[in-house]
Amino acid sequence: MRVALTSEAKVEFAAVLEWYGTQAPRIVRRFIDEFDALTERLADNPRQFPAVRGTLRRAGFRRFPYGLFFRIHPDYVEVVGCLYAGRDPRHWQRRAQ
Repeated sequence: MRVALTSEAKVEFAAVLEWYGTQAPRIVRRFIDEFDALTERLADNPRQFPAVRGTLRRAGFRRFPYGLFFRIHPDYVEVVGCLYAGRDPRHWQRRAQ
């Protein structure tokens, strides 16, 4: 299944890369690798990840405190957010509506 990021998710992903780039540049490549592995898992079997509200699901990174919030469509998986796990949950809950 194809995985597509919304423009908002792309901006969030870029912001994470920028933050790690200034704080710990060596980690950027690891974050990208884990992101790629997680999106492959989404493409292979998106239903392995739990629903967190309505049709919105969350796939957590293994080594980073981030998650991909997504919806499953008939032909693709739509990632609507790449968010820090410590963020106020109301931020991603608004996207569940």
